[in-house]
Amino acid sequence: MGAQRKGGTRATEDPEELARHPLQAIILADSFTTKFRPITLERPKVLLPLVNVPMINYTLAWLESAGVEEVFVFCCAHSRQVIDYLENSEWFSQPNFTVTTIESHNSISAGDALRLIYERNVIHGDFVLVSGDTVSNMSLTRAIQEHKERRKKDSNAVMTMVIKQSKPSPITHQSRLGTDELFMAIDPQTKQLLYYEEKADHLKGFISLENMLLADNPSICLHNDKQDCYIDICSPEVLSLFTDNFDYQHLRRHFVKGLLVDDIMGYKIFTYEIHSSYAARIDNYRSYDTISKDIIQRWTYPFVPDVTFFGNCATKVERQGMYRASEIEQSRSAQIGPFTVVGKGTRIGNNSKISNSVIGKNCTIGSNVSIVGSYIWDGVTIEDGCELRHAIICDGVIIKSGAVLQPGVVLSFKVVIGQQFVVPAYSKVSLLQQPTMQDSDEELEYADSNSGTLDSSIAGAMGKLNGDMTAELSGTQHWPASELGPGGAGYIWSISEGGHEDEWRHSVAPIPAEKLAEVMQGIEDDMELLNLDGTGLTPSGELKPDDNSNDSEDDDDSREDSFEKEVEATFLRAVHENINVGDIVLEMNSLR
Repeated sequence: MGAQRKGGTRATEDPEELARHPLQAIILADSFTTKFRPITLERPKVLLPLVNVPMINYTLAWLESAGVEEVFVFCCAHSRQVIDYLENSEWFSQPNFTVTTIESHNSISAGDALRLIYERNVIHGDFVLVSGDTVSNMSLTRAIQEHKERRKKDSNAVMTMVIKQSKPSPITHQSRLGTDELFMAIDPQTKQLLYYEEKADHLKGFISLENMLLADNPSICLHNDKQDCYIDICSPEVLSLFTDNFDYQHLRRHFVKGLLVDDIMGYKIFTYEIHSSYAARIDNYRSYDTISKDIIQRWTYPFVPDVTFFGNCATKVERQGMYRASEIEQSRSAQIGPFTVVGKGTRIGNNSKISNSVIGKNCTIGSNVSIVGSYIWDGVTIEDGCELRHAIICDGVIIKSGAVLQPGVVLSFKVVIGQQFVVPAYSKVSLLQQPTMQDSDEELEYADSNSGTLDSSIAGAMGKLNGDMTAELSGTQHWPASELGPGGAGYIWSISEGGHEDEWRHSVAPIPAEKLAEVMQGIEDDMELLNLDGTGLTPSGELKPDDNSNDSEDDDDSREDSFEKEVEATFLRAVHENINVGDIVLEMNSLR
């Protein structure tokens, strides 16, 4: 432990000494969330295909191209699958690029992961911290240089966060990635981060800033138009801070916000804004959809389908953003529309239409099939006459003839949908039954990597750790396989109470017009309530006219009398108790 603390001081030493350390990165290959269930009960999130390439390959390819020489991949949930994949990939044989896995079976948060890495004493200088679901093409050179220059002037500058312009929807108050509206206060001169708050309460238009924040900083820019890219340049002290504070679990909610309010140690976080580069993290199904489209539309170049990097196959780009791999069998009457990717060995039948979708390897698509805005993974069979709209279909799924998938459906591995069956919108279907206890959003996907079934003892431990996402599921209902149509196999998971809101906000399906209308109506209702609570403001911000002007004048007189009495009492107390003049001025202003 002492050796690592000593390593933390190296960041302030001579730049020549720093240059001798290889640039290191930590990849958290576990998101410590359950947002991709039921899929992640069977496969880790970082190995899920993103435009037919496992997610972690985008992160590794970017780090390698950005000059990182040594990467530590922290694995927990389904750790054996991640380690086996990396050991059998080309990443372990790259010159000047070392990938090392660190395995844990009992970490339940990012804080636990960083504490374990600290104990291993493998980080020897400034490092890049990312999760294995990050897609970027930014250069790290300038961001790291700015971080090091700040460290030479101020040893308390322990972290630099990468941010990007991203204007949230004025209706849903969420970004195009499906994340909640983010408020950040930044010093415009130094770029120091002063305030960080995600607003999950979509209907309340208020944030609270401490008086001292405004008093201590001569200028502040408050933003709600920035996206947190979850790419951090960290000094070694970050690891020791997690070790010293065991209540730091979440990187943002606990660590970042904890440092911002800690006046004793004086640690500082700064921001680095990118403009022409790309950086985003896959946090939910909506961001999965958004980032997939960005890759297809080439915003992530050179990490695009037709440029070979580890994990992808040779794919040829055609007009209107259509990508086709080799060895595809496509009927002449089949139509493949714009912004569509078709994987190797896939067969497409007569009169089928596919647009704005990704089709994996070795899929069989019958005749008269319609696929729009969907993600079909490897080895999927879709029989004649099926209709799919904005769905995610995992490996080995069979959809029998005439079945319909309404928007937002997720079919996990090897599910079978029976003939003519209509899967309701936003349904999640799995061969695994839904856990009877709903996990906290900070929980792991504890599962055996071979069978995909939950270990009962670990499942019990998960139940005890519940708490901050949703209420427990009481009397969970499962649909028997026979109710997925003739020959169907799987369970439709029920949506927990309060979970309906997240279904359409975080789905791969576009937000329905009726939901947007509901949100708009909710905003209008809230504004009316605000006007009734005595603020006297109209939606435009103007004062409301008062019908009873005499009453209003009386109220004003009484308020004025009360104010004068309070000022007089405060002034007398200040004289008797010899209170500082500056303090009494602040108190007078607060009374006013």
